[in-house]
Amino acid sequence: MKKKDVRYYMNLPYKIVIRKDPYGGFFAEVEELEGCMTQGETYDEAYHNVIEAMAGWLEVAIERGIAIPEPETESKYSGRFTLRLPKSLHKKLAQDARKENVSLNQYAIHLLSAKKLLSQSGAES
Repeated sequence: MKKKDVRYYMNLPYKIVIRKDPYGGFFAEVEELEGCMTQGETYDEAYHNVIEAMAGWLEVAIERGIAIPEPETESKYSGRFTLRLPKSLHKKLAQDARKENVSLNQYAIHLLSAKKLLSQSGAES
């Protein structure tokens, strides 16, 4: 079995997040690699810096024998999960779905999506 090197990990689809820093410039991090973060005056500089930080982070982790998490892919998820809930809640959700003229699945997806959108926009605490 071939040993995984920095190049192997650098070619994986890690999630890089870059956002404006409220104090100026941009903040960048690799979501799956805890503590792998940097900044830059411009978006491009932050991106360049986070790629360099990622290579350094991986190099140190490999040298020290630290387990390196690999990014999760969507193929790992089926899009399906089973949910157990009280009968009273099941009844209420089914009734609400009927009022909206949609299936219970569609209604549950709507509720979950609306909740996620609200929390992302900061409209909810």
